[in-house]
Parts: sequence; C-alpha cells; structure tokens
Amino acid sequence: MTRYFLGIDGGGTSCRAALADETGRIIGRGKSGASNILTDPDTALRHIEEASRRAFEEAGLVPHLASASSVLGLAGNNVGDAVSYVSARLPFRQSDIVSDGVIALQGAIGDEDGAIGIVGTGTVYIARHQSKLHSIAGWGFQVSDLGSGARLGQMALQESLLAHDTIRPLTDLTRAILAEFGNNPEAVVDFARLAKPGDFGRFTPKVFEHAARGDEAALRLLRQGAACIDEALDAVDRLTRNTGRLCLLGGLGPLYPPYLAERHRGRISAPLADALTGAVALAIQTFGRKETLTA
Repeated sequence: MTRYFLGIDGGGTSCRAALADETGRIIGRGKSGASNILTDPDTALRHIEEASRRAFEEAGLVPHLASASSVLGLAGNNVGDAVSYVSARLPFRQSDIVSDGVIALQGAIGDEDGAIGIVGTGTVYIARHQSKLHSIAGWGFQVSDLGSGARLGQMALQESLLAHDTIRPLTDLTRAILAEFGNNPEAVVDFARLAKPGDFGRFTPKVFEHAARGDEAALRLLRQGAACIDEALDAVDRLTRNTGRLCLLGGLGPLYPPYLAERHRGRISAPLADALTGAVALAIQTFGRKETLTA
C-alpha cells in the first residue's frame, strides 16, 4: 500500500492540510474551518478530517485517511485532556500533535538551528539549539504577549484617553480613535471592559499607519512595543548563541523590523517555507523512517 504523509496546520479560524507522497512531494492541499481543539474539539476533528479529505481529492485520490501518517500543529496542544481526546479520535494511520509554533519553526528554518518570533494578536518565540526546542513567552494577553497586536491596540486606547484628559497631546492617531467612539471616553471604557485580545488588535493597523506618517503617539507606542520584542529576541539569541536563521512571522512580523534594534534587524531573514510545509516535513521525519524499519 502506498504511504502518504499529511501535514496539518490548525488554528482558531481555519484548518489547512497538505498531502505528500513517499518522496516527500506535496501532491494535494485542502482547507476547512476552525480547529481549536481546546475550545471545540469535536468541530476541530470534523474540520481536520474535512481538510485532509480535500487534500486527497485535490491529488486525484480517493480519500483514504487511514493510509496517512500525520503531524498536526494545533492551537491548544498544551492542554493534555484536549490532546488525548482528539488523538484517540483521529482517522489517520498514526499521528502526532505538536504546537502550531513547532511546525512554523520547522517551515521557517528547516532542520538547522535558529529561531522564530510569531508576532500577531499574541506573541511567542521558539528556538532550536543543538536539536533542543525552547519556547519563550506566549503566556497570554493578561500576563504576557508584550509587543503584540492586542497589547498595541490596548495601549492605543489608553493613549487616546490620556490625550482626551490633556495629559498627552492630541495627535491624528488619538483623534481617529476617539472619533470611533464618538469622542466619548466612557464608550472607550465600556468597550475595553469586555474586549478580547482580537478586539484590541483591530486598532493596531492604525498605529502602524500613523507611525508611517510620523505621528508622535503612534511612534511612541511602536517604540515601546519594539523594545519588548527586542528583549525577547535577546533571550532567543542567548539560547541559540546568535547562530542560525532568525525569522519574524505572524501578521506584525513584516511590520516591526524598522522599529527594532539594529542588532536584530541585521539578523532577521525571510522564512524558508510556511508552517504547513513544516508540518509535512515533520510527518516525514517522524513516521517515514519508522515505517521503513517496520515495513
């Protein structure tokens, strides 16, 4: 029977699958809906299977999921009960669930030592040195995620209230944000009281847009955010001894470098490939040799 390898990248908004043949060549891809195993494991399972079937179909194959060995990079993988529940119900021949950060690392730097920083609504940094993985930050919006989109958005609201109270000067950024709330500070407070990280994050594009125009408040916020990113990257460099590729990923990854310290700007490089490609590579590494030995 022909062996197939599936890489799966599952998150809170979508699930992507890539199917590779025995040579490691990707022959089909599929996409479906949200697959956060912590918040809704049954829906995640359904979407994992759906994306995998579509990958088989794009390859011109009858979906036979039991013929595939898979590595799944999933949000919520650090909660044991959720992983056990999902693992027991996966339709694949064999599988391994890792974090979405691990497959992003593999895609970005390949098999070599190096590190990534994923900077989006939240932040997390993953380094590999002498085959050992290290994770930094990523503890969530309430106590971590410094420099993230959620934090920048929250700080922009804070800056707007400071400007409203004449503690800080009004700028185009703070005027624009206050205008969204009808210039009513109580509306800002009501919003912030119930806002989730993604709600704060929707203000972050305004920060970068106004910073590009020289807005004083936006530049101050980005300098603060960049200082937090710099500190995390310093910790990464200590782990990797300043060796290997360093990639910034996530929605804000391409936007931050101009604001970072020169010691990091000079090291940042483009990723070799995406997280889905990394998941396929890990599936082949994890199960290809095992299957050869037991064939």
